[in-house]
Amino acid sequence: MTKNVRVRFAPSPTGPLHIGGVRTALFNYLFAKKHNGTFVLRIEDTDQNRYVEGAEKYIVDALNWCNIPFDEGPGKNEKFGPYRQSERKHLYKQYAEQLIASGNAYYAFDTAESLDAARKEHEANKETFIYNWHNRLQLSNSLSLSAEETQTKLAAGEDYVIRFKSPQNETLHLTDIIRGNVTIDTNVLDDKVLFKSDGMPTYHLANIVDDHLMEITHVIRGEEWLPSLALHYQLYKAFGWESPEFAHLPLILKPTGKGKLSKRDGDKLGFPVFPLEWKSPEGEISRGYKEDGYFADAMVNFLAFLGWNPGTEQEIFNLDELVTAFDLDRVNKSGARFDPDKIKWFNHHYMQEQNNDDLAEIFKPIVDDNVSLSAVERSDIDVNYIAMVVGLIKERATFVNDFWDLSAFFFVSPKTYDEKAYKKAMKEDTRELMSELSMLINTVEDFEVENLTTTIKTWITNKEIGFGKVMMPLRLALVGALQGPDVFDIMYMIGKNQTVERIENLATTI
Repeated sequence: MTKNVRVRFAPSPTGPLHIGGVRTALFNYLFAKKHNGTFVLRIEDTDQNRYVEGAEKYIVDALNWCNIPFDEGPGKNEKFGPYRQSERKHLYKQYAEQLIASGNAYYAFDTAESLDAARKEHEANKETFIYNWHNRLQLSNSLSLSAEETQTKLAAGEDYVIRFKSPQNETLHLTDIIRGNVTIDTNVLDDKVLFKSDGMPTYHLANIVDDHLMEITHVIRGEEWLPSLALHYQLYKAFGWESPEFAHLPLILKPTGKGKLSKRDGDKLGFPVFPLEWKSPEGEISRGYKEDGYFADAMVNFLAFLGWNPGTEQEIFNLDELVTAFDLDRVNKSGARFDPDKIKWFNHHYMQEQNNDDLAEIFKPIVDDNVSLSAVERSDIDVNYIAMVVGLIKERATFVNDFWDLSAFFFVSPKTYDEKAYKKAMKEDTRELMSELSMLINTVEDFEVENLTTTIKTWITNKEIGFGKVMMPLRLALVGALQGPDVFDIMYMIGKNQTVERIENLATTI
């Protein structure tokens, strides 16, 4: 690829960034970095009626959390700024008028009432109303009016829009990197509005002008924009500009059933559809992957596989590996089904790669809250101890919030015992064996895992009894259930006094 690659992610600040938008941003980022290019963020806020306070900051925060920050955008390397379309609105009218001058667009003065009447008339005749070549000369526009009539209406300040003049009886041969060759009959295209009487462009005009002025080489966007491809190609041709290459990503489908993933699906099935928690201006809070305990690396790895595959069996990719492997030629045309369990699988994997000290810092407030609720004072519950606990239990965890249930016994002595485990572990001679074991442990001076293992296993062997007769009640005493890490690791962690106390506590229940 010889030209300097420049791609853009252009969301509208109308609310939180959907997971599908994050996937689009990710694929743009990967493509840019793969080709040593530039990843641009442009805020498309021409529709001021739908603008939501805080949404732009949310978009930037989400990209940063995912470790896919933009290279150029609002407030950053503004080589082609400004990057908010509302701050660029002075640019668009001249381009709309340029299209009128070249005969590729026209003024339309039709009122909402007249268009509604025309629509109803077509419906009555079981026809579909399309504003284009077949009826535009019967409507109120600068094609059907004389030049004098048009100027009179403009001078009088009548409301108007500027429409693109779609060609008649032409066949467009378009190319999409993912979809391949696309053929369009121009007779079925309507004359889209490019500029509104309020002085703001529509998405179509602003999008094309900005992509051209910002020297965008590749437009990588969602499948929902595929119907606009014909108009956008024609606009580039009408302006006499070189068109970027287009790639339309497949939809992200809901976990079950038909249709694309929505917030409603997440609410119904219990998973987020936004990267970060979002609080709407009305106070409604929507869950985010970050706050739900997902790692950014896990979410990025998961999203990369929604519509793309590397052509190998490898599933775990860090960001650098994704950049190296990513290729638009390996993006699928068909929709990608969202699997909430799969992202948990990724999160479990990335949990194992996390630094125990970092996880301990996150886990410590949870420990402090639970220990405080248990009315137990422990002077040794510092972050180093917690990090050691994390190292023993994280392989069974998917989220940091799982840690307490997996490790409570490292901090608080069990108050109750699992009923089934108790029945399984307790035998007639268990109390006597636990009493002997307690005395043995009290004699151990080198309270290290290796020495504890040797001492207790030797004692069991010498007594010529089954290991289960001792190890099951011992684990039950320490944990309150027949689960958890190696019992000798637990004993070492909680110390001699706690170990003996817990064994004696169990013995009193027999």
